[in-house]
Amino acid sequence: MAETLLHSIIVDERLWQTENSREKHQTTHRSHDLNYGDYRLSALMSKVILQTARLALREMTWDDLDFVATMLADPQVMRYYPKCYSRDEAKAWVQKQLNRYRDNGHGLWLAINCQTSEPIGQVGLVRQEVEGAQELEIGYLIHHPHWRQGYATEAAAAVRDYTFDELGHERVGTLIRPVNIPSQRVAVRIGLKPEKLVMFRDYEHLVFSMSRPAATGRPA
Repeated sequence: MAETLLHSIIVDERLWQTENSREKHQTTHRSHDLNYGDYRLSALMSKVILQTARLALREMTWDDLDFVATMLADPQVMRYYPKCYSRDEAKAWVQKQLNRYRDNGHGLWLAINCQTSEPIGQVGLVRQEVEGAQELEIGYLIHHPHWRQGYATEAAAAVRDYTFDELGHERVGTLIRPVNIPSQRVAVRIGLKPEKLVMFRDYEHLVFSMSRPAATGRPA
């Protein structure tokens, strides 16, 4: 089953790349009502965990609530989740990340465009209980004005490397609903492979995972 699913994702990914190449030059960026000068200040005051060619991943602060609430209330962004979040639920979500930073040393971080200082989503590493076992999950959610630019793949790959190289873990994965093909594409691009189907929070999820080979110290 895993091999068939992986083949299907790879074929679908090739079709998506062809379509995306046609649309790439037509992509436009929407203006936002948020004040991104606030994010420059927040970036200076909060802890930056990772930086890639285009992005910085930093710990969330309460200054980020407006952006997080806007993103989590967006029907396009939340189409694979049970529902959109209210502002109070988004506030609880930010608090959950702050608790994760304190208790685990990591959580979902705010992804910032380094060139513009604009927040584009959340990406990070969280602990999940899956079928009674503790698993490390790479989580990624990009706000829809920034889709189809490779940000999720770029940030998720950086979190993968951080998990193995900096934190020293031997395994990492992600939980994705079967209907969520875009997130499955990201998982495959960074080297994760479908492992099994599980029930997680009352919904079926595919577990994608990978291990670090001891001989090379790099992801398989």
